[in-house]
Amino acid sequence: MSHTRIILVDDHTLFRKGLAELLEQSGSIEVTAFTGNPDEVAMLLKAHRPDVLMLDLNMPGTDGITLMQQLRAAGFDLPVLILTLSEAEDDLARALRAGANGYLLKSMEPDEVVDAILRAQRGETVVAPAMTAKLVKLYDQKGQDANSLLDALTPREREILTHLSRGESNKTIARTLDISHDTVKLHVRHILAKLNLSSRVEAAVFAVEHKVAPGGRGDGR
Repeated sequence: MSHTRIILVDDHTLFRKGLAELLEQSGSIEVTAFTGNPDEVAMLLKAHRPDVLMLDLNMPGTDGITLMQQLRAAGFDLPVLILTLSEAEDDLARALRAGANGYLLKSMEPDEVVDAILRAQRGETVVAPAMTAKLVKLYDQKGQDANSLLDALTPREREILTHLSRGESNKTIARTLDISHDTVKLHVRHILAKLNLSSRVEAAVFAVEHKVAPGGRGDGR
């Protein structure tokens, strides 16, 4: 049985060791390394090549979001999950807009964290259930008419948006629609720009909230 390989970064020694043990007990996760030192993460990524990276939000000298952006700029392209105690709406928004693949809470059950890691590896985006209402609120605050935004999408962009709403990765969408991975990435960038959104998670929630279908308009709720 193949395991999803992760690196865990958290500055609290007892927490990271305890979480590592719980994840290993699931039988589907392999914690290849863990550290409390953000400066070690790039080296660990090169050495272990994990499937998923899990970062604490608040760490001495930096934060998980800033570290994620630095790693992405350095060429590390893998799903990143933010794990935190913070239920603040601003932290959620900042993480997702910076490109995090998920926002998890340390109060979640271990099996929920395991499920989130496995989904992130598949290219899905995940948000702690307790944060869902706040996620929806972020879009309600945009103050723009959904139908007018959706009218700007091409039929292909609308089709891809429905796939995003299912949490599908670019590779999966490309395979399903028989188009290139780069073409999907380009369409996703156009979708985000036209809908005034900043991440795939926002696009997915927007599509679900407004019942977007490939061939028609949303319901404009």
